[in-house]
Amino acid sequence: MPLILGISAFYHDSAVALVRDEEVLFAAHEERFTRAKHDPAFPAHAIRACLDFCRSSGALKSLAELDAVVFYDKPFLKFERLLETYYAFAPRGLRQFMAAMPLWIKEKLLLKKRIGDELKRIDGTVVEESRLLFSEHHLSHAASAFYPSPFDEAAIVTLDGVGEWATASIAQGVGNSIKVLRELTFPHSLGLLYSAFTFYLGFKVNSGEYKLMGLAPYGDPASARVAEFKQAIYRSLIDLKEDGSLWMDQRYFEYASGMRMVNARAWERLFGFPARQPESSIEQHHCDLALAIQQVTDDIVVKIARTARELTGLRKLCLAGGVALNCVSNARVLAAGLFDDIWVQPAAGDAGGALGAALSALYLHFNAPRTSGSDRMRGSFLGPAYSDRGVLQWADEHAAPRTAYDDFGDLCTQVSGLLADGNVVGWFQGRMEWGPRALGNRSILGDARSPAMQKTLNLAIKKREGFRPFAPAVLAEKAADYFDPDRASPYMLFTAQVKPEHRKTLPSDYHARPLNDKLYFIRSHVPAITHIDYSARLQTVDRNTNGPFRRLIDAFERTTGCPMIINTSFNVRSEPIVCTPEAAYRCFMTTDMDYLVIGNLLFEKKAQPVWSEAGYQARLKSRLSSVHAPNPEKKRRDDLAGIAVLALILGGIGAISHNQWVLYFAGAIATTGLASRIAAAWIVCIMLWIGRVLGAVNSRILLALTFGLLLTPLALVRRLFNRDSLKLARKPDASSYFTTREYTFGKADFRNMW
Repeated sequence: MPLILGISAFYHDSAVALVRDEEVLFAAHEERFTRAKHDPAFPAHAIRACLDFCRSSGALKSLAELDAVVFYDKPFLKFERLLETYYAFAPRGLRQFMAAMPLWIKEKLLLKKRIGDELKRIDGTVVEESRLLFSEHHLSHAASAFYPSPFDEAAIVTLDGVGEWATASIAQGVGNSIKVLRELTFPHSLGLLYSAFTFYLGFKVNSGEYKLMGLAPYGDPASARVAEFKQAIYRSLIDLKEDGSLWMDQRYFEYASGMRMVNARAWERLFGFPARQPESSIEQHHCDLALAIQQVTDDIVVKIARTARELTGLRKLCLAGGVALNCVSNARVLAAGLFDDIWVQPAAGDAGGALGAALSALYLHFNAPRTSGSDRMRGSFLGPAYSDRGVLQWADEHAAPRTAYDDFGDLCTQVSGLLADGNVVGWFQGRMEWGPRALGNRSILGDARSPAMQKTLNLAIKKREGFRPFAPAVLAEKAADYFDPDRASPYMLFTAQVKPEHRKTLPSDYHARPLNDKLYFIRSHVPAITHIDYSARLQTVDRNTNGPFRRLIDAFERTTGCPMIINTSFNVRSEPIVCTPEAAYRCFMTTDMDYLVIGNLLFEKKAQPVWSEAGYQARLKSRLSSVHAPNPEKKRRDDLAGIAVLALILGGIGAISHNQWVLYFAGAIATTGLASRIAAAWIVCIMLWIGRVLGAVNSRILLALTFGLLLTPLALVRRLFNRDSLKLARKPDASSYFTTREYTFGKADFRNMW
């Protein structure tokens, strides 16, 4: 069976996935290795980690063994969309054009060469163009949702910001085939609509959407203001059809032609208050607007799911794309009763496109047979693992005092007691999770019964906004005792309601109180995981997917009688989830965490030596640079060649102009460069800096001229002929904004970048 590497990169959340024989061998995000959150760079470090992991198991020794390398979208189609967008909005859009075009011209239009060069730098492998494939963006999402699911056939819905052209799709998966039925195209996008509100409410786009979802329940569902906000959205921002397709009035948005998401003045007139500044205080009107857009999003997602049900006639649904990480909307679809079962890809965002690209090539390009009936994500524990010997060696090198447990059950009993006493514990086990959720291998744990735990975790540990909720990890067979509905939720992708018998009554004026008064009100018997609307982002833990984590919760139940604990990701604000033991230890030492467990080792904060952040940063920099470290002799030769060319040019200028000082200067540069490696390096650095400055100035002038003298006149001519590629015109009488595609993907769809 084919061995296939999937890659997503160059936008946000770069990642890699390796697939063979229907088995996902490895999958990881680049950010976990570089420690740069949402790292968009080529996932060289993740590929290196994949090679190291697979070599140890004998699954892969070299990238030369790969049958295919698959990129998760088609760059030329995306470039076409960019050009059509500039045509549609010119003369607006100059700043965006000048920011985007250099990257496209230097890298993205030459993506085959870039990928080939990057892979060659990793282990010397030359990947022939015949082995380099390209999947469509939303096909990658659809494949990531359907193929690992337990369903033989299912409706598939993908929702995100934008891929090449599509922003949403409805497809049908049967066996090993996927047929796309409907698509919504840019600039009309539920994902971009939600991101626009994320921006307006003071959070960062492509990372703050979780915060918006968490803030929404603090809105007053009975208030007239929430209803007015929803009416304003439906009346002015979007035109929503019954099938869930939508049109967005671009007079209120700037993401297509500007450097911001929204027209701030138009939004202020519409909603009655200015955009919230990041880190400023959160007022009730911010909460009410968050609730309004969350309810609108729920409505749209349910309508699209209903359309998928009607088009396919199928009773199973698969979801992917960044919007599918909205667990509130997922729960609304579940509650609508449209489908018998729903399966969501744990890495539903762009990172998951790497897995989808590999799987789509496996089944559609190589036509591999597919077997169904089980969840093939294996709990989403698909990243690197670290041996007991390696962890011990690391602990010895850092002189980190610890207690080793020969019996893991004894360790679980000890940790359960620590949690019951109100301690916060870092928990590091086995293979790293794939996707944005920590599922029990790279987790920070606390007692769900503690009224103070939410505040402690948010402010002292995670160092983030106090309103952010936490998820319960509950024994699968005990979930029905506390939550409704009763269904498996192993990936933390659905919310559930705390049952009435565990709730505490709220005061009648509760929603009228200030945010801080509502924040820490005890709402249930498990207050640390009960959100303001009695919801919880649920993780059910069974005996098969994560044995060590399950054993810990079992021990906690024996100790306390409570079958759940808080599970939040092992990271602090603005940093990715930890990957290595050292990164876990650093997080432990730089926060108010009390204990750390790595494998069978228990570390107590009070016993640890003073942490050296400077030493950690130096080691991290050395490790990252080693992946693409240049050959020193080659660099020396290149430096000398550059100096020789510069000396010859200056010498020629001096000879022609009969200027002896220029000749002396040329000789000095040549002599200094030959005599000293350091001097040569400095000379080359100065040359490169001058070249970059001149190149940047010249390129900006050229781009501005291209936009003003070529692109803008063409755009105006096209408008005279009513060319509307972006479908900017509202169609109030139309029944749908979806495009009918009715296309079954096959082998030929992977050969080109378009």
